[in-house]
Parts: sequence; structure tokens; C-alpha cells
Amino acid sequence: MSEKKPKVVVFDLDYTLWPFWVDTHVTPPFRKGQNNKIVDAHGQTVRYYPHSPEIFKQLSEEGYEIGIASRTSEIRGANQLLDLFGWNKYIKYKEIYPGTKTTHFSKIKNASGVEYKDMIFFDDEQRNISDLTEVGVLSILVRNGVTHKVIQDGLNQFAKKR
Repeated sequence: MSEKKPKVVVFDLDYTLWPFWVDTHVTPPFRKGQNNKIVDAHGQTVRYYPHSPEIFKQLSEEGYEIGIASRTSEIRGANQLLDLFGWNKYIKYKEIYPGTKTTHFSKIKNASGVEYKDMIFFDDEQRNISDLTEVGVLSILVRNGVTHKVIQDGLNQFAKKR
């Protein structure tokens, strides 16, 4: 019996992969500072949630396609952080701009050829969870950032629903 897995795993950015809003809590441009720490324009260290890089690596190694869907207006800063954190090598689909998550997912669907029912989404905002659940994307509410447990629970829920 084949295991039921999503074909595309999509993440929000703010308060899902990192603990801030990139358009208000930190100040671009970002750069590598001392000891390879990522800092903003004021020299403030910019951190991600501790499990985020390991989650990308693991999902990628397990063959999942990974996407980003973010409503931020700080498009350049968000992309800069994804690059500086070294995450771009894992990300196949990127939809980072103001607008609705349904627009982001429509573009991911078109680019990937993957139906909504074969996607899973992790986000910290209930409105986005509701919008995407309505179109058929299994959407998982994230509290306090992604963790291995959050991801595993989501994948288990996907397997049971599908």
C-alpha cells in the first residue's frame, strides 16, 4: 500500500519560518555580519525559528517539492533572507507579494501542475488557513513557528485525509 503524501509543501514566512514580520519588525537590507550571523540595516541579528532549516533539508531529502506563499509587501527583503539563510536551494515555488493566499496558490498550482488536494500549507494566520481550506488545500495552523512535530502531525493528517 502506497503512503499518501502531499506533492507540494508550502510555507508562509512571517511567524511561521521566522519570528517577525519582515515588513515591520526588521529593517532591510540584510547582510552577513560577524560570525556569519544575518543582520538588518541597524545591525540587529535576524533569526529564524530553530527547526526551520532542518525541516527544509529533511523535506527536500524525502522528495517533497517546497513552496513559499507570503503576503508581505517587503518582497526584496523576504527574498534576501531566504537567500542569506541558504534556503533557496530547497524552494521550487515562490509567491511573495501582497494579495490573497488563494492567488499565491493558484500560481503554484499552475507552475507545478499539482492539484490543491495534493498540497499542504503551514501558516500562522487563521484567515489564510480558512481561505485555502475552502479551495481544498490541507492547511495547518502554526503557533510559535514550525517544528518537526508540527510538520509530522500535518503529514500524518494529510495521509489520513487522503
